[in-house]
Amino acid sequence: MGVLPVPAGVRAILLDVEGTTTPIAFVQETLFPYIRDNVEQYLRAHWEEEECQRDVGLLRQQAQEDSGLDGAVPIPLESGSGDEELERVIRAVVDNVHWQMALDRKTTALKQLQGHMWRAAYATGLVKGEVFEDVVPAIRKWREAGMKVYIYSSGSVEAQKLLFGYSTEGDILELFDGHFDTKIGPKVESESYRRIAATIGCATNNILFLTDVPREANAAEEADTHVAVVIRPGNAGLTDDEKSYYSLISSFTELFLPSST
Repeated sequence: MGVLPVPAGVRAILLDVEGTTTPIAFVQETLFPYIRDNVEQYLRAHWEEEECQRDVGLLRQQAQEDSGLDGAVPIPLESGSGDEELERVIRAVVDNVHWQMALDRKTTALKQLQGHMWRAAYATGLVKGEVFEDVVPAIRKWREAGMKVYIYSSGSVEAQKLLFGYSTEGDILELFDGHFDTKIGPKVESESYRRIAATIGCATNNILFLTDVPREANAAEEADTHVAVVIRPGNAGLTDDEKSYYSLISSFTELFLPSST
């Protein structure tokens, strides 16, 4: 794919995570299975805690919004009438989480619970965040050239910070100027990129967005954001039209900054 010059007006680089900074396999084979296998145990251990109850409340609210969807799992209210009722509510939460994950839902409620579960796993050393080997050196070079670097992922901001704070490269959070998740808007909607630009104080055409997902790239382009699609091992294949239309890179080192010598 060679060298891709970064447009002269770009002042900030916005990075996707899964399939861009981090192998899809890490997310699909480590992070998600951890949630599926441990959610019931986690709920039982933390049920009485305020944070856990907030997570359950958000999941219950999402379940109400999903009530018309095929296979949706409602989460009943807990009236405090005994262990049998508690078991029924916990089972409903577990089933709801499994249902959402089976459909690859990106709801804030699901992502918030996942983030809190991953926090415990990272802190105890059960999980370390994986990043491609070109990521850290490239970002350091971008920052030395005066670029701001941000993360935009469907995973919660907390989950992002855990991945990069407990990574195989150590704590690399200092490399990022900010984090965005679906609270700013869905990644497949152009308005989300306008909100990000407004938040960081620049025009959308001052941003270069790196992602492995053409739908996200298309939404960013609609907002007049510069885009490059990242080709990594394990990523979904692109159509011939997508390959010819988008700027493609297979490593962050392929980006050539205007100030580079």
